[in-house]
Amino acid sequence: MRKFLIVVDMQNDFISGVLGSDEAKAIVPTVVSLINDAKKENRTVLFTQDTHDEGYMDSSEGRHLPVPHCVKGTEGWKLHPDIALYAEDVIQKPTFASLALMDRLGGDQNARDLDISLCGVCTDICVVSNALLLRAFYPEAKLRVFADACAGVTKQSHEAALSVLAACHVEVLSI
Repeated sequence: MRKFLIVVDMQNDFISGVLGSDEAKAIVPTVVSLINDAKKENRTVLFTQDTHDEGYMDSSEGRHLPVPHCVKGTEGWKLHPDIALYAEDVIQKPTFASLALMDRLGGDQNARDLDISLCGVCTDICVVSNALLLRAFYPEAKLRVFADACAGVTKQSHEAALSVLAACHVEVLSI
């Protein structure tokens, strides 16, 4: 069994910065605990990093979410310091989900030996996007999201995303 933990966008702008929240701050210790557990279980830990450039406001995402964030090289773009200590394999992504994850996990869509867990922010945008992309690409993988190691834009949108994930056969667990 190939086992992975994907830590989604645990960046300063989503935790304490321009798009941060108390809920995002509160999950940092839980995410760190998951990373440590994953390493003890010999899981491969991958990190995604939302990465925009100065032209963000002219992008489709920028027109729909007109808040400059995670601009490469800024403090807000960096992974939270408690998370950055562990970040060896980071995938920079220009939008919600990353196709590069498929390369890192292996491209066999019929793989039955994948065990994939996700945590991070924002549940209702990037976590759900990556989880659904993985579900579509790897329909036979064991796929789960740790609800209490995720935070959404709002509590309501977090809960709504968890409902969508469950409906799409992604296991939603609490630690």
